[in-house]
This record gives sequence, structure tokens and C-alpha cells, in this order.
Amino acid sequence: MANNIIKPKSSLTRRSTLLGMGAAAGAGLVSSAAPGFVRYAQAQTSEPIKLGLELHRTGIGASYGRWYERVANAAVKIINDEGGINGRPVELIVEDDGTDPKRAAEVVEKFATQHKVDLVFGTLFSHVVVGAAPRAGELKMPYLVVSEGTHVSSGSLNRYCFQPGICDVRSQVISMAPWITQNLGKKVTMIFPDYAFGYDHRDNLSSAIKAQGGEMLELIAVPPTETSFTRYLPRIPSDTDVLYHVMVGPAVLTFVTELGQFYGSQRPEIFGFIDSIEAVDLATPQLSFLEGTYFWEGMPRYAQKDQTQWDKIYREAVGVDENGASAADPKDISTYAHMFGVWETLFTIKQAMEMAGYAGPDDKAKFIEALESIEKFDEGRDHPQGDKVFNGKNHQCYGHQNISKVEDSRLNVVHRTSIEDGMYDVTADYTKMSL
Repeated sequence: MANNIIKPKSSLTRRSTLLGMGAAAGAGLVSSAAPGFVRYAQAQTSEPIKLGLELHRTGIGASYGRWYERVANAAVKIINDEGGINGRPVELIVEDDGTDPKRAAEVVEKFATQHKVDLVFGTLFSHVVVGAAPRAGELKMPYLVVSEGTHVSSGSLNRYCFQPGICDVRSQVISMAPWITQNLGKKVTMIFPDYAFGYDHRDNLSSAIKAQGGEMLELIAVPPTETSFTRYLPRIPSDTDVLYHVMVGPAVLTFVTELGQFYGSQRPEIFGFIDSIEAVDLATPQLSFLEGTYFWEGMPRYAQKDQTQWDKIYREAVGVDENGASAADPKDISTYAHMFGVWETLFTIKQAMEMAGYAGPDDKAKFIEALESIEKFDEGRDHPQGDKVFNGKNHQCYGHQNISKVEDSRLNVVHRTSIEDGMYDVTADYTKMSL
């Protein structure tokens, strides 16, 4: 099984120093030296803190995995340049789970028994999370996912599983349903992937649309490994006001292209989750029919007119230009709407470990209790997507969502939800489980 161990570098660069100084300034900190000049001398041991990155390097999640790894490397570099965690350097150890549930459980086992990491993070695809999380609980291995699924927030996993860096589908959907029904229409048809992530959309959007006085006309499930979608599209009712689509995997461009061919110039309003075009260039000719349609974005791919200084710092650190493409290759489109969750999760790990005085594996329980005690994250260098509320009972964060419109082959934000728009009654309480 392929793995990659990235050891910390001791040298400082001008860029990393400026990033640290920007963070200090944004936080209102005053000191005689920038954070980047704090080294590891205060630590009781120079042994690194080992963080296992469970990565979708291959399989249907590979386009996400490549960017998740890039973001993780950038965040870890900043953390190490600023003195590491509790004075100890961070070592990133990467294992490919193939976007496969069975293999994912084996990866968690390898992280625990062979690499002996302090925790595991980074899993995206829902069926992979569900496949690996039970093993993480059995091994008492903290498991921080960057997935969006409701598997963590619903309470169906275990106390070792968290999702602190990205919101769940339920929160995303209920915050946007009022805007969809008020601006696009109330008769909705949904096309979604036939696995756990898709079911989260199916269940939560259906109830959210109904709560707004709308109606779900048809639910069309498509296998995530499907390569052609023409046999599914005729099932869309002719009286559909809004076609809601969320698709994943290597065939997303085919899906959107065939959707355009099916409708031609006559189409209902279309609202999609950005998953359907993540890592896809909107300027691709066959996507021209998307002009005037809408998408959910966790973090806007294109730099907006009101771009924050934190988005600028984050883009520079991960090497992404104002169009959401690699700064080194404009044809290499990032998974910008999701990958910020890796960045924010890593800085949350740092925060909780420092709160717990984390010194090694014997302190995993202290780390979990410290993370559960966090109530909010302030917008800043460490949380560039925006401020968030964190619920220590169901281990889930809640934040802002963006609704963007395709205009001239780019995405422009037309509505940003409040945190309160995505809040719901929490019934899960992992803190009642033993450690």
C-alpha cells in the first residue's frame, strides 16, 4: 500500500514568515517577533507529532485527494514554520485508501499499528468514512473527517470521530432551501449519487423543501461510477421548476454535458452542488448551457469583489489563483469549495492539542475533551472560509454557505447564508460515550 511520509523542514522562508505575521496582525497580537520565529526548544521532546492523512489518491475521489494533499502540505508547513504544536514539529504521513471503504479500514489499522500516528484526518467520501470510522473507534484513534456527510453529526459513529472543518449536508441544505423556493421555484426534482452522501441530500432537501411549502416531484439516484446519464434524464418531470443536481466522480463533466444536450435552450431553473463541477473548468465549451444556473459553494472558487485578506493569504499558501486554478497551471482547477476544510481541520487540531497540553498518545482522551469544549472558530488566517460555531456534543461545525450564479463562465456569489440559517436541533451526544 503506497504511503508517503513528509518530514518537517527546519528552514524559514520569507513567504511563510509573512503568513505568520499576517495571522498575528489579524488576531490583534503584539510581540517582539513574528510567530514564525518560535522554534521547538520549549518542547519536552523533539519527537514529531505524527498526523495520518487518509487520502483518496486513487479511485473516484482522486481529484479531491490531490488537492486535499496539497492543502495539507501547505498548512503543515506553516504550522512547522511557526514552531509546530506544543513546540514539536508535525510529521505528515499519507496513505491512499483508494476511495474504498474496506481499504479505508485497513489504512486506519496501518496508521495505528505501523505508523503509530497521533490521529487520522482528511477522509472525504461518505461511504469511505462510514467504512473506516468503526475501526477508528475500536482502535481509540481520533478520526477527523472533511466530508460534509451527516454521518458524524447524526450520532451514528463514535466519540473518536469529528467534523470540525466543514459543515454537514443537513446544515447546508436547510440554509439554502428558503432561497431556492423563493427565487427559483417550488416544484423540485433531484438527481443524486446512489450512496450515503447522495442519501443525505435526498432526505434533507426533501424535508427542507416541504417545510418551505414546496414539493419534491422526483428523486433520481445514479450510481457514482456511472459513465453516461442519458437513460436517467427522461425521468425528470416536465413540470419541474427546479432541477437540483449533485454528482461526484470522474464523469462529472459528462453528466453536466449530457444534461445540457438533453435540455438544449429549454430548461427549468437549475441549482447544483459544486461537486458536479469541482475540478472542472467552467470555460469548457460544452458547459456554456450552465450560464445563468446556480451552485452551492462552501468557499467561492473565484475571488470575489469583497475578497477577504484571509482568502488572499490562503490562496497564496496553497498556490491557487483568483480563478481557483493552480497558480502554476491555469488548466489545473482546484476543488476549492471543499479543500479549505483540510486547512481548517489542521489548525483546529493544533488548537485542541495546545489546549490539552498534548504530549503523546497517552493524551488522546485529553485531546478529544479539549476539542469537544471548543464553541466557536473566528474567521481569520486559520479559518479563511468564515467564522463557525462548533457543537461539542455532535462533533460538528456550523458556518456560512454561498449560493453562486454562473455568469460569463465564472461563479459570482449572489447570496451568503448566516450561521443561524443552518442550525438545527441536535439530538446526538457523543460526550456520553466512554473514552
